[in-house]
Amino acid sequence: MEGNHIFSGGFLGLDNIGVFDRSKPLPGGGLLNQADATAWMAFYCGHMLRIALELAEDSVAYADMASKFLEHYMAIADATNSLHGTGLWDEEDGFYYDHLLSGGTSTPLKVRSLVGLIPLCTPVVLDERQIDKLPGFKKRTMWYLNNRTDMAKQMTYLNRVCPDGDYGLRLLALPNLERLKRMLQKMLDENEFLSPYGIRSLSAKHRTEPFVMNCNGEHLEVRYVPGESDTYMFGGNSNWRGPVWFPINYLLIESLYKFHRYYGDDFKVECPTGSGQFMTLREIADFLSRRLIALFTRGADGRRPFNGYHALMQTDPHWRDHLLFHEYFHGDTGRGLGASHQTGWTGLVADLIHQQAHPDEDR
Repeated sequence: MEGNHIFSGGFLGLDNIGVFDRSKPLPGGGLLNQADATAWMAFYCGHMLRIALELAEDSVAYADMASKFLEHYMAIADATNSLHGTGLWDEEDGFYYDHLLSGGTSTPLKVRSLVGLIPLCTPVVLDERQIDKLPGFKKRTMWYLNNRTDMAKQMTYLNRVCPDGDYGLRLLALPNLERLKRMLQKMLDENEFLSPYGIRSLSAKHRTEPFVMNCNGEHLEVRYVPGESDTYMFGGNSNWRGPVWFPINYLLIESLYKFHRYYGDDFKVECPTGSGQFMTLREIADFLSRRLIALFTRGADGRRPFNGYHALMQTDPHWRDHLLFHEYFHGDTGRGLGASHQTGWTGLVADLIHQQAHPDEDR
């Protein structure tokens, strides 16, 4: 970060998702402004804000920390949407992209990947009853509402709704409502991100339309690869160019529940895109949860998708009911790939199953 609230933090665990190896200097110099790194920092500030507000109910001293994280969130959101005129948002495509900053020019790297979906993970729902208990924090919040009205053009800017008539909710999110709709249109498109088993890490459009770039004499390319990696970047031991990764899917689902808490049942989006079927954001979250759970359940053919065509694992009575938690999953078939013991994140399927079994629980 160069003091402008846009972040560039290495590979951030997304390994080979981008056109450049993020752990090395860029070919020919320049600076990479990362949409995902920046959104992750907004995500972090949003959660720290919520934690500080909870702690402030017992100790008002934490209200100052809440104000500080609110300020950081606002600054990051503002930069994401407005730096150099458009921030990291591309109005033509309706998507967030990394930008290459070189020679005073900011160039979007139009790789349709999770990099541009991470801003969907930034909703923060604030309960006005909680805000009213903290006069200092409320004063700071109202200052933003009264003095930075320009920010409402691009982000969801402390918009207010009263879901049951008794109290209000305010929502913060990097994208505004129109941008949210456009991003979901791509995320829920089966020709792009939506696979039979969750959200792919790279749009399937790059299967036939790879992103190609020539930089400082190097030919660089990003192509949709739904299975094992075909690049040796980061040792070639993981792939973010097409498979389904559980932790990001889980965060996207949790964010849809948060957006639904604010927008309610009146706001619906076509799902899947082009199907003519419209769902609430909660219904879409449930829809994605069921697709992820389907990785482990037997289909009409008696097979569990994550086991692929491994006959021993699919049919042998000693093995068929022993489920493995793979690192990631094939973006087309759901076959389990990478390490087979990733209970730290793929084990989140247990929580998704719990959610589906108890739909009335507040998310």
